[in-house]
Amino acid sequence: MNKANNLFKSFLMLFIMITLVSCDDDDGTFFNDPGQPDTNTIIDFVLDNFSDYNLLYEALLKADGRLAVELRNGGPYTVFAPNNAAFSAFLNANGFANIDAVPTDVLSQILLNHVVSGTVESTQLSTGYISTLATSSAANLPMNMYVDTSSGVTLNGVSSVTLADNLVDNGVVHLVDAVIGLPSIATHAVANPSFTSLVAALDAAGLVGTVDTGGPFTVLAPDDAAFTTFLDGAALGDIPVDALTQVLLNHVMDGVTLSTDLTAAGAGYANTLATGAGGNSMSLYFNTSSGVSFNGVSTVAAADVVAENGVIHAVNAVIDLPTVVTFALADPNFSTLVAALTDSRLTTDFVSILSTADGTDPAPFTVFAPTNDAFGDLLTELSASGLGDIDEPTLNATLTYHVVGGANVLDSDLSDGFTVPTLGGNITANVTGGATLTDANGRVSNIIATNVQAANGVIHAIDKVILPPL
Repeated sequence: MNKANNLFKSFLMLFIMITLVSCDDDDGTFFNDPGQPDTNTIIDFVLDNFSDYNLLYEALLKADGRLAVELRNGGPYTVFAPNNAAFSAFLNANGFANIDAVPTDVLSQILLNHVVSGTVESTQLSTGYISTLATSSAANLPMNMYVDTSSGVTLNGVSSVTLADNLVDNGVVHLVDAVIGLPSIATHAVANPSFTSLVAALDAAGLVGTVDTGGPFTVLAPDDAAFTTFLDGAALGDIPVDALTQVLLNHVMDGVTLSTDLTAAGAGYANTLATGAGGNSMSLYFNTSSGVSFNGVSTVAAADVVAENGVIHAVNAVIDLPTVVTFALADPNFSTLVAALTDSRLTTDFVSILSTADGTDPAPFTVFAPTNDAFGDLLTELSASGLGDIDEPTLNATLTYHVVGGANVLDSDLSDGFTVPTLGGNITANVTGGATLTDANGRVSNIIATNVQAANGVIHAIDKVILPPL
């Protein structure tokens, strides 16, 4: 019987050698001289079990990149090998009549999603993410696979190892019961038990399909502990669907933003899919001075989980919809402004006012926010050693000249000679040669950063403090 199996295997190998070499005469790497010693490679293992894995072998031969060649001559590799039943189920589920009906580029990526570099035996597998040889079309990086070892070994929540540790000369083969399709962001969220609350929230908001087939996206994914803190004893169903939808969209950015992109930038603002006052895209402040944090309230716990349609960064807190106060507190460039707004001598509670929800008088707000350097220049101008040297009426009046109530004024709304009706009085905007604000004393402030959009208004950073009439 062994003789018959060896003869069958030799016939298959000879047939494939002739077929592939005839298609690619300049590459003789598929098989070595027929007289070479017997080998026990990944491909040999598949051929030895041909009756159960002929569809896998057929797929390897059809795929781009000469995968059969690589799995015989290259390595070491760890292969999660789906049997015929798994391939048949995959073909039926995706409407393919047979292997030939699957586009070769798609087939190649799916097969590569079953291959990991190196020899990884079952004892070396642990719950968490590993990288496969498949490449995300969105991120152009190796695709991640979620391994769950809590009960056997499950891959991306869809395929289980049925027989592990089939050691071969160039790696190891683990037999699995389902084809592991290319994971979407939704796939990873569903597969990882740390994201059960996130998946429930996405489902309640009708957003599962968006993160499954849309994109590319960067998703900041709060874990279950983050949702428990956010809900604070309430049930997910207690949150109105429209509000929940906006909170979830505030964790999603268009395109792929990796942790290295954020680190290289250091700090700054990005846009999320949530909408702020005026229907404008919500801003998100990130800072990498100590880890990677967002809006000063949420920190990345695990970065760069790569899916076919984007990337996930796990975060330790839900990022609620920001107010203009949120951004002032989060951005260290506004620390002196925060100190001024919270000065205990003030008769106006600016923080409470600027935290007012959109649609409630006097929100929305347009805030012209002086930077720390702007306040430093003001103290020099006034020969003051600190904010405490500025009397309360002057400080209170000064702050009112930086806030417009009842309007979300973007930089595109400004024009030359535009009258800006602040809570303290009118100032004048001009845009020729760069956007500026001129106060009643003829002092000119340059607008140096624009359109930081919050849920209840918008912030523009300025380089000089606006003063009331002196």
